[in-house]
Amino acid sequence: MHRMTALFLSLCIACVSISCTRHTSQSSIPDNATFCDDITQQVQSLEQLHIASGTTQLHNSTSDVYKPIQYDSMYAMWFPVMDYAETLRGKSAKEFRSIMRTRFEKAAAMGINTVFLHVRAYQDAYYPSSLFPMGESVDFDPLQIMLEEAHRCKLSAHAWINPMRGPTDERMQAIDEKYTIKTWYNNPQKRGVYLVQSGNHWWLNPAYDEVRQYIVDGVEEIITNYEVDGIHIDDYFYPTTDSNFDSAAFSQSAFSSLSEFRLAQINTMVKQLYEAIHTQNPHLIFSISPQGTLSGNYDSQYADVKRWGKEAGYCDALIPQIYFGFENQNAPFSDTVSLWTSMVNNDAVSLVIGIGTHKFGKEDQWAGTGKNEWIEHLDIPERQVTFLMQLDSIGGIAIYDYSTTFSPDTQTDAMAQQVEAIGALLRQSE
Repeated sequence: MHRMTALFLSLCIACVSISCTRHTSQSSIPDNATFCDDITQQVQSLEQLHIASGTTQLHNSTSDVYKPIQYDSMYAMWFPVMDYAETLRGKSAKEFRSIMRTRFEKAAAMGINTVFLHVRAYQDAYYPSSLFPMGESVDFDPLQIMLEEAHRCKLSAHAWINPMRGPTDERMQAIDEKYTIKTWYNNPQKRGVYLVQSGNHWWLNPAYDEVRQYIVDGVEEIITNYEVDGIHIDDYFYPTTDSNFDSAAFSQSAFSSLSEFRLAQINTMVKQLYEAIHTQNPHLIFSISPQGTLSGNYDSQYADVKRWGKEAGYCDALIPQIYFGFENQNAPFSDTVSLWTSMVNNDAVSLVIGIGTHKFGKEDQWAGTGKNEWIEHLDIPERQVTFLMQLDSIGGIAIYDYSTTFSPDTQTDAMAQQVEAIGALLRQSE
């Protein structure tokens, strides 16, 4: 029985069309800015945040902590924000519930026991929040409905967020002034420092205590108000290798290497998230889904996956995105899995392998000589699952994503056969 009733919020965010002007000037560093030169430093004390609502029943006391749904082996599936264009936009609460019920039932019937629900992708929220603007103009709580329907199917439901990625400039200008991210955008001391534009989006800079605390507060808000079974983040860390992104912070640090500086900032952010999550509820799972290759993590994302896999205190599960075929010239599937099994060697960290159905029946342009493998072989997902199920060193499998698995835009019949075959393998292991 859930102890929390749904929050209802009616938000209507007007979209305005304003030309995008890139902010390139370097603002001065705020007086209170500090940097994490030592990633082993004590994390900040954590604030409790509550959404002011008479209908919200909080459960953050020690005697009333939520006992999450968890499984020995995680068979997971991602439900990304892109699906909301079909499932949520323009839908009533009843319609959204019906759609998600059907999707969760299909996933569960296949043998999936865990779902990653994308609830914050661009510093917006698919739940009523005091910290972030609503992602869609709805008069109901999408997250609460998804949790209820997922739990009805006995699925472990994890809130999936992107900690650093923010909105486009056009979207930013439409955000209400009451939100932190908009006040930083309007503040010449913080715009370009706490909040930096890269490509088409604004990004949070994790080199500052105040920014990291904002990210932590957002996670605490979810845990405090919802019976989630875990918190999940994926591979959107640093958006660029351009030194201009954080040159002010780097120049004030004790680091001589920008790469080492950025690794330290991400490590500190990740560690603070881990500490905050387990302080709120020690039973929850904090999982990270990084890039599948080491070069992708260390050379561009600055994600210290080797440390996360060998040291406790950063995450409970690592879920590398090994979205490669067996014949991929640069990162063949079997070899890449073996690399990860050798790196994740701490008993406190579970290794779950992420595979993808989104390449099924399509050319893989980055695979070199193996670019046509997904066209020529329509059994790759099944073969990957078969390979992984034989390994004692992994704690599960995660599939990206629901839509390309159950509603592919090519090779529909072949994919349906793959769903049946993979389902048989997952159900057999129960």
